[in-house]
Amino acid sequence: MVIQDAQIGQINFEQVKKRQRAKSFIKGMLFLLPSIILFSIFLFYPLGRTIYLSFFLTNAAGETTVFIGWQNYVNLFTSPIFMQSMKSTFLFVLYTVPFTIIISLFLAMIANEKLKGIGFFRTVYSSTMGISVAAASVFWLYLFHPSIGLLNMILETLGIDGIGWLTDPDWALFAVSITTIWMNIGFTFLILLGGLQSIDSYLYESADIDGAGYFYKVRRITIPMLSPTLFFVVTVTIINAFQTFGQIDILTQGGPVNSTNLVVYSIYREAFVNYKFGSASAQAVLLFIIILIMTFLQFKFGERKVHYQ
Repeated sequence: MVIQDAQIGQINFEQVKKRQRAKSFIKGMLFLLPSIILFSIFLFYPLGRTIYLSFFLTNAAGETTVFIGWQNYVNLFTSPIFMQSMKSTFLFVLYTVPFTIIISLFLAMIANEKLKGIGFFRTVYSSTMGISVAAASVFWLYLFHPSIGLLNMILETLGIDGIGWLTDPDWALFAVSITTIWMNIGFTFLILLGGLQSIDSYLYESADIDGAGYFYKVRRITIPMLSPTLFFVVTVTIINAFQTFGQIDILTQGGPVNSTNLVVYSIYREAFVNYKFGSASAQAVLLFIIILIMTFLQFKFGERKVHYQ
């Protein structure tokens, strides 16, 4: 009888635990429900719809007409225009990401010094965060103007022929990259400055006592301690570079000769100019896969060099 009572008590205890777990799960799901609904509407459904459309031909209203399977993807990889778009996108990422991080890190290290009036320079360096993509693009549009642009005026003053910054295929992607670097510096600078200010000062004090020089401290203290912030900045900057659209639309519209026709702009043009939503969806899926792979590689190999405090 004692054994039976103990077994019954154990069963009742397990049932109570199961009920508590079920109640906790229901409560947790209720708290998550608003987020799940928002993600489902604005993320999961569009993603699923895009993948679905990539296997069809569509009419001008975006309605599916003919199922063609993988043909949209095959057409992309046999299209010289799309392959040029992929090449331009990777070149754009190569131009913008390293220079954005290097310049922002240099400015952040300067702004981290305890100097009189340094707050003014911190405000100036981060001011590009408050400028919209449209306003910044119009500003650079005037700077790049072939006849009245400030850049060509400076070149002509130096006795150098003016450059078709946005009209020459050899210079257009470089010009857009300069614009993007300038626009992204504010955010990157602010994040890196926050990372620098979170480094414990006693590390530098100990290095000063040992007689370490400035560059030794940068190499052995600043960069290792800043590595988590750098890892975040590199990952976000790469993703943003692959998703660049606004400045392309305002400055070049993908030209000249498709030299600045980045993948995101190609998706826009294919969907809302040519009304080929199936092909545009296939490009969007490929871009998603590329960003996913780049992010995975960044976490796989880049995080190994991160030193968490």
